[in-house]
Amino acid sequence: MNPITGNPVVKKRKVGKTLLEVTALSLGSAPLGGLYHDLPEEDAQATVDAAWQAGIRYFDTAPHYGHTKAEHRIGDALRRYPREDYVLSTKVGRRFVPRTTPYDGSEGWSDPLPFQAIYDYTYDGILRSFEDSQQRLGIVDIDIVLIHDIGRVTHGEKNAFYWRQLTNEGGFRALDELRASRGVKAVGLGVNEGAAVQEAMAEFDIDCALLAGRYTLLEQAVLDDLLPECEKRGVSILLGGAFNSGILARALTHDVPPKAINQKFNYGDAPQSIIERVDALERICREHGVALSSAALQFPYAHKVVATVLMGARNPDEVRLNAASFADPLPAELWDALRAAGLLHASAPVPARTQENAP
Repeated sequence: MNPITGNPVVKKRKVGKTLLEVTALSLGSAPLGGLYHDLPEEDAQATVDAAWQAGIRYFDTAPHYGHTKAEHRIGDALRRYPREDYVLSTKVGRRFVPRTTPYDGSEGWSDPLPFQAIYDYTYDGILRSFEDSQQRLGIVDIDIVLIHDIGRVTHGEKNAFYWRQLTNEGGFRALDELRASRGVKAVGLGVNEGAAVQEAMAEFDIDCALLAGRYTLLEQAVLDDLLPECEKRGVSILLGGAFNSGILARALTHDVPPKAINQKFNYGDAPQSIIERVDALERICREHGVALSSAALQFPYAHKVVATVLMGARNPDEVRLNAASFADPLPAELWDALRAAGLLHASAPVPARTQENAP
């Protein structure tokens, strides 16, 4: 498919009220940091190249991914392309220092670099994290900067302490400075918790939030509160985790061995209730000749506050498959059947096949 003409992947939406635009499909780099399985350097570069060839022009990374490995890999790959032709985001909130204790593998990284995180959401901590990312990437101009993993699920009882660093110790002020005088075009959060985005919007004028896993075929509760508030405030959602860590990434095939099916949900093993719901989703998709992965990638982009859908990929084949899935025309009857089965929120907007997104 021509990456320029007739490809839904390259459709662009603005980020919040800024002039910055991102492609409908984008590439996240957690897999390039070795999430669950590491990959060779050449595969990481080939993955970015395949995304570029598919028309993707927005790339997201974070120091956390592979304990700085993903930033190195994304920077090495993107520096070969004209800087004005793509959008780049990274995250702040963790500073990385040489590791002093053995890595226990609990975060899911395979062969991370020998650094460990210090959470720091203060003014100085955020500016230092930003400058460290510039050096690791080898790229000065970073378009979007996101506060990473603030929230109760990540920090538990320590969340109030870290939140005060943002509000009382200059964390949000640092974001504002990056946006006003450091060339950053948009700022926001990169989190897994919708509540954190709502709390941030009440304190500070964010442009966007990279929200992972909370608006998918499996989870749509944010339609009741967060997404209407984002629409009201002009805040864009950069939608991550459309596959909910992998369990929705199922192609249209009947010969996949059960053990080969990804059963990861929210970075862990899926509970039986989720497995059963996914099976119900997949059954209806099959009845309409649709891959579950295609429905999962396309569904969130139907909401107008979702500026892009970030996919993870660890090789060129996965990139090409996801790009094709995003462009796959889906019948309107599919969404009617999912809603009738109680698998879609009553007010969830759904993709419509139009001349704009027809192949």
